[in-house]
Amino acid sequence: MSRQRKILATRQRRAWRVRKSTRAQEGRPRLTVFRSGKHIYAQVIDDGRGQTVCASSSRTVCGEYGGTVAHAKQVGSDVAKRALALEIKQVRFDRGPYRYHGRVRALAEGARGEGLEF
Repeated sequence: MSRQRKILATRQRRAWRVRKSTRAQEGRPRLTVFRSGKHIYAQVIDDGRGQTVCASSSRTVCGEYGGTVAHAKQVGSDVAKRALALEIKQVRFDRGPYRYHGRVRALAEGARGEGLEF
């Protein structure tokens, strides 16, 4: 197995492990994070229906480049406002294969700052 494939396999196992523990709590939607080099994306997903309830990204909030911690915090507060408008107050945080550090942590803090509970 090549080094690149091994890294991808490790990331996928980590994402499955995190997602398995967040899906165990039924009744609350899941706040999922995707982080790329230039942007960060967040979605609130209802696993029971298999639908995205609301979403936000640094592309829509910040514009051209959104790869900073400050932009991630703005995305977190934006997705929290959208979820609260739909009367969703409690979610489960799915960080995927990413560590709870840097932009992922800033997104979570921004969402908590707006009143979203997880």
